[in-house]
Amino acid sequence: MDALKNMLSPLGMNTGAIQDTLKLVVIGGTVETARRASVSAWNGFIDSFFLTAHFSQEDYPYDWLMHWLAKQPAWGRSREFEITTRSVGRNGLTQSTTGDLEEEEDDDDDDDTLVHGRRKRKVAFMPSVDTTHTIYYRGHWLRITRTKRYPDYGHGCALKISVVARNNDILKKLVLEAKRDYEKDAEHRVHIFMADTTYGCWRWNGARQKRPMSSIVLPPGVKDMLLADCKDFLASEEWYAERGIPFRRGYLLHGVPGSGKTSLIHSLAGELGLDIYVVSLSSKGMSDNTLTTLMGHVPTRCILLLEDLDAAFTRSVSRDSSSTGAPTAAVASTSTTPATETSDGSTLSLSGLLNSLDGVAAAEGRLLFATTNHIERLDPALSRPGRMDVWVNFTHATKWQAEGIFKCFFPCKPASASTASSTPTDASQKNLPLPRRKPSAHVIPLLSEEEISELAKRFAAAIPEDELSVASLQGYLLKNKTRPRECVDEVEEWIIQERETREKLKKEKAEREAKEKKEAEEKAKKEADQATKEPKEKWVAVKGTPPSETAASTPAADASP
Repeated sequence: MDALKNMLSPLGMNTGAIQDTLKLVVIGGTVETARRASVSAWNGFIDSFFLTAHFSQEDYPYDWLMHWLAKQPAWGRSREFEITTRSVGRNGLTQSTTGDLEEEEDDDDDDDTLVHGRRKRKVAFMPSVDTTHTIYYRGHWLRITRTKRYPDYGHGCALKISVVARNNDILKKLVLEAKRDYEKDAEHRVHIFMADTTYGCWRWNGARQKRPMSSIVLPPGVKDMLLADCKDFLASEEWYAERGIPFRRGYLLHGVPGSGKTSLIHSLAGELGLDIYVVSLSSKGMSDNTLTTLMGHVPTRCILLLEDLDAAFTRSVSRDSSSTGAPTAAVASTSTTPATETSDGSTLSLSGLLNSLDGVAAAEGRLLFATTNHIERLDPALSRPGRMDVWVNFTHATKWQAEGIFKCFFPCKPASASTASSTPTDASQKNLPLPRRKPSAHVIPLLSEEEISELAKRFAAAIPEDELSVASLQGYLLKNKTRPRECVDEVEEWIIQERETREKLKKEKAEREAKEKKEAEEKAKKEADQATKEPKEKWVAVKGTPPSETAASTPAADASP
């Protein structure tokens, strides 16, 4: 200190003030250090009594707990909340809280009332993000905080739940209860996930109501065979493991467009209680590495759907029977353009697809369904057993299918209560939700079973065998959904119109193809003429006379005196 005084004394500075300042700095630093240490010790002491669980939006438990919290009265009575009209959860389940606002005069109206073609919007009160909420559950106070890890992108939410307890039994009970509650409400829905080639992950795309198997009309035995085979596979994991066989099963649905291939997959997913994961092989950015990553992240119990497998490695191809699967002439003519203009970023190869289906990194336990309209275009290595174990051919509608579709659209009047109770019901109908909607203004007339059967037979007799698609029949019946008798009376006229429309479209397509072919020939001829003209112009610019004219003028020069 004396040395410091001696150094500062020539500068004329007050050493007493310096000493006081240094003392304050030392005292303040000591106090702040003690404060931080005490706060850290206190927080550590408090945290030692708390159990904290973190839930990410990318995993299923987050959906379970958010659905469970939406039903808790304390969650709807939050003191800090967001007002929104988006009251539907990420998985299509209604997550309206007890604090939601509804119009009093509309209490007697049904939830599905339409206003100018749209459903009425409800105002929902959702607790704010980054706010801690307290909920009492089974003798414990839960501290719940909802956060967003990526606020700028609007996704990446997380949930943190803390509770004072000796062990994590209370959190286990909470998660299991939320899981049971969620599965009970999600029992009647099929969740759809789409492949995201940008990030190499799966994105939830929506939830659809289950479709009963009775609404799918296929030749006798096809539905039962597929359903039994799927159930047998899902229950045979140990059998596959004992024999060293990869636990995979593939189904190839091939046939004409509009024959019900995708509808059958939707119905099977609802019957088996599985989610559907859809991969578009021709999507932008699809590559071998991306597909392998997606296949490796597929859950063990799901349906993996590859649609239009024949168009996986071609672009701009038609789906008619005359197409060979190669690009059209218009596309071929532009093959000379730079790759940056025509490339869509897809580098998927057949080898990469085969390795992703049954390679070392391929997922097991999933049901693979592939659809195609032209099975002859598929490589034999892709459709062999082991990759595609079961083949099902879909054709145009038969008379038997036409009769079944008609009966699905027009229900018959029940004979009596006793008869209805004794009639065996379809197993696919047992898990369907009860109807919540009010009777429609356009009521379908309930005819007797005998009359419906007679009309169905007349309808089937008028339908030509193996000519019209199932989708076209369904479209016709949808236009006449309240007119069963008129529907049968007018079906022959509709068939004539369908044939005329197809002939017209076929003629227009032929004319368009002829026009395109003529334009391509004219363009090729023009390019050839231009190619032969360019050397002449270059010769004139260099020599002054084209070689053809010089050769023609030489004999005349020799004949002159």
